Amino acid sequence: MELACSLRRENPERTSAQIARIIAETQGWSPAARTLCRHFAKVGLDRRHVTGTAIAFGRFEASRVNELWVGDGLVGPILAGRRAVLVAFLDDHSRALMGYRWSTSEDAVRAAAALRAGIGSRGVPQAVYLDNGSGFVSHSLLRACAVLGVRLIHSRPGRPEGRGKIERVFRTVREQFLVEVNADTVGDLTRLNQLFTAWVETVYHHATHSETGVTPLERLAAGPAPVTADAESLREAFLWSETRTVTKTATVSMHANTYEVDPALIGRKVELIFDPFDLAVIEVRWNNRPMGHAVPVRIGRHAHPAARPETPEPPPAGTGIDYLGLIETRRDRTDDHRISYAGIKPDRPSPPPAVDPNQLVLPCTWQHISANTDNNNNTDNNNVDNDNEEN
Repeated sequence: MELACSLRRENPERTSAQIARIIAETQGWSPAARTLCRHFAKVGLDRRHVTGTAIAFGRFEASRVNELWVGDGLVGPILAGRRAVLVAFLDDHSRALMGYRWSTSEDAVRAAAALRAGIGSRGVPQAVYLDNGSGFVSHSLLRACAVLGVRLIHSRPGRPEGRGKIERVFRTVREQFLVEVNADTVGDLTRLNQLFTAWVETVYHHATHSETGVTPLERLAAGPAPVTADAESLREAFLWSETRTVTKTATVSMHANTYEVDPALIGRKVELIFDPFDLAVIEVRWNNRPMGHAVPVRIGRHAHPAARPETPEPPPAGTGIDYLGLIETRRDRTDDHRISYAGIKPDRPSPPPAVDPNQLVLPCTWQHISANTDNNNNTDNNNVDNDNEEN
């Protein structure tokens, strides 16, 4: 341990695992890295204190209701084969859940639905503090906050300390609500949202908070009257928008759809305002001035690609026809079966007839032919020489 402390003081950037490897290399054995971590923390040699990277976080609390809302997501149980996710917004001052919604994903549509429900019932917050999830950094959510005058704040990546209050609330949700949820009896998201609303408004909001000493509802009632938004402002805030350039034929295209607009807008960039679940009604604006509605010419998609439904469409009813089974039945009924060659046993071949060795004809090679030819030539030459001598 003394050697480990000396190695840490020598180079504070060394990790416990690296120090364990150095000790094992020099001594032949070393304590585990986790043992070294606990020892370094005990003697005050953990890396944060030695390198000076330890940061002291002060306790923060909003001074009044609706000054700051904190939003986050919680993964819940599996219902009907799909994972349920809770998107909730917590008031930092009262610890009350202002807006919440169980859905099947933590996307921009569900985050906007939870925020819209909270604003419609509890008033407009001054600021909303969110993480960098895909559902919280969307253009649609930024537009909604801009229309309502809400300041949108995102936490720095890797710094989740500012969302400690809502994480503590999620722990309470797990321990008091989700532990009692039975997927067999709840069934779907509608029932889950009904039960969660009853638990929040009956149990959670009436429980004394350990930090504030009062219930969330008491702190809500003690604050000033909230700034509310009318129905038209809420509708305008949570519409989506996209920018397009008008073609020479006075048309714009968006997600496989074609719309006709005012010919005076040819060549100009216009803003298309629409409900993500209904792409048949499009409002056209230019320089923040209304320019009427776009006339649908061709509709290939009725909803925005990002606006997925909560529950998938049920599969179509089956016809009950088993085509391959019918083919097999028809084959079994016919007499024209193919021959199974694999099932046919071939006959044993008959043994070859006996051959007399004296009648065997040996094979002849080119060397044999050449040798015989040479011998015959020599014999003929000798005969010719003998005849000449006689003559």
